[in-house]
Amino acid sequence: MSPSNSRDLRPARGRSVRVGGALAAFLLSMLLVALAHPPDSAAVQTGYAALVRRVAPSVVTVMVEEKRVSAGQLAAERANPDAGADAVGELIRRLLSGATGNRSADERAAAALGSGFIIRADGYIVTNRHVIVDAHVIHVRLTDGRELPAKIVGADALTDIALLKVDAGNLPVLQLGSSSAVSVGDPVIAIGNPFGLGQSVSAGIVSARARTLEDDPYIDFLQTDAAINRGNSGGPLLALDGTVVGVTSAIFSPSGGSVGLGFAIPAETVTSVIGQLRAHGRVERGYLGISVQAMSPLLAKALGMKKSTGALVTAVDAQGPAAGALVVGDVLLKLGSSTVTFREMSKITARLAPHALVVATVLRGGSEQSVALRIGRLPDPPADPALTGDVDTWVPALRLGVANTTADIRKTIKAVDEPGGLIVTQLRPTGPGALAGLKVGDLITHAAGKQLVDVVDITAAALPTPAAPLLLRVVRDGNASFVAVTGEAELQFP
Repeated sequence: MSPSNSRDLRPARGRSVRVGGALAAFLLSMLLVALAHPPDSAAVQTGYAALVRRVAPSVVTVMVEEKRVSAGQLAAERANPDAGADAVGELIRRLLSGATGNRSADERAAAALGSGFIIRADGYIVTNRHVIVDAHVIHVRLTDGRELPAKIVGADALTDIALLKVDAGNLPVLQLGSSSAVSVGDPVIAIGNPFGLGQSVSAGIVSARARTLEDDPYIDFLQTDAAINRGNSGGPLLALDGTVVGVTSAIFSPSGGSVGLGFAIPAETVTSVIGQLRAHGRVERGYLGISVQAMSPLLAKALGMKKSTGALVTAVDAQGPAAGALVVGDVLLKLGSSTVTFREMSKITARLAPHALVVATVLRGGSEQSVALRIGRLPDPPADPALTGDVDTWVPALRLGVANTTADIRKTIKAVDEPGGLIVTQLRPTGPGALAGLKVGDLITHAAGKQLVDVVDITAAALPTPAAPLLLRVVRDGNASFVAVTGEAELQFP
């Protein structure tokens, strides 16, 4: 306000302020209203201590040991530790398996920590799939100090939800509520085990609803500014009545740490998923096998449409369920009773039951037509390339280990232009490979003039000698060199 329109209610020096009768009556009425209608939760006034004491025993630490990581990926990360730092192009930082911090590759491969919460007194626990994916051993630590082995009941890649089971009874539980019970601006708390420091609580508000992230088109996330960091993943986001409104899953961060942009999977999604996981061990979703693009006014005009609606079919998988029913150029307007939009297309299709027969409405050749579609089953997404690959293979003649590579591994070690090759995963200090100057993370592309495609191409190599050296082509830091391995100390690399 400008000074001329504002009123200074501070006591002026040397004189008192008298409140008129009308103002006094107004203030009294407001006080009576406040007393008659207190805030929805006493936690707003008194803090969160009582709420935390009630819900914290139901939140657990999920400990993953012997996480399966490819030997080639580990070697690539050892050779290029900066490859594990936050990439500029990475939008969604998964808090454990997808997030990378300052830990060594060995530490990330050996163990990981996440969070979870108990939903049934007989030992069922919800966490994130990315916390436990490809784990060999999982333990759950309760707040009373007990550590219990856990088995995976089921895990769903598309929603990043996993259901665990421990053999225990009479456990304290949390109730899954509904994300619709909270509005933007409502206070929430997150409980988890950030960075392995132990159970921690952070508070914030619901910052936004129905956020769709690039990596997760099937989820309408809750956004919160409650601090979420590595290790919080899989923990609960709670309303002030103690019900779970979401499962913390992802953060947007240029640094890997919390910047107040956290995302939680809505409780309704979690409830639906764990019901199927408990019953079947997996979640069944519909699939059409088509690609679509968003409509625009210009496209609509070109297609003879009066308004821009539906989704334009750009490709049809020849082996997919829609083959023979839909064609490129169709405008998909409805699937069953659901009106199709580009933004909602993935969710609408996923909600359809596999093998069901659904009538679709399409615009084809300028006229609307009804088309019968047999819904397929959505295939599982491809595995994380960082977790795929082979265990290493020992090469006796060179006393070193090698592993097959993927395009991601070669990119990590700056050998993106190489079509293949084997990565060095380990070396014996006095072996011929080490004596020739090879290092973990080197890419061997050729041996004795032969291009290496698989580890079997080098395992039978003869023992090199000064009289009969073995010629290798090696790529390191993006530079290719030839190395003659003789079995004796050679300074061949700068």
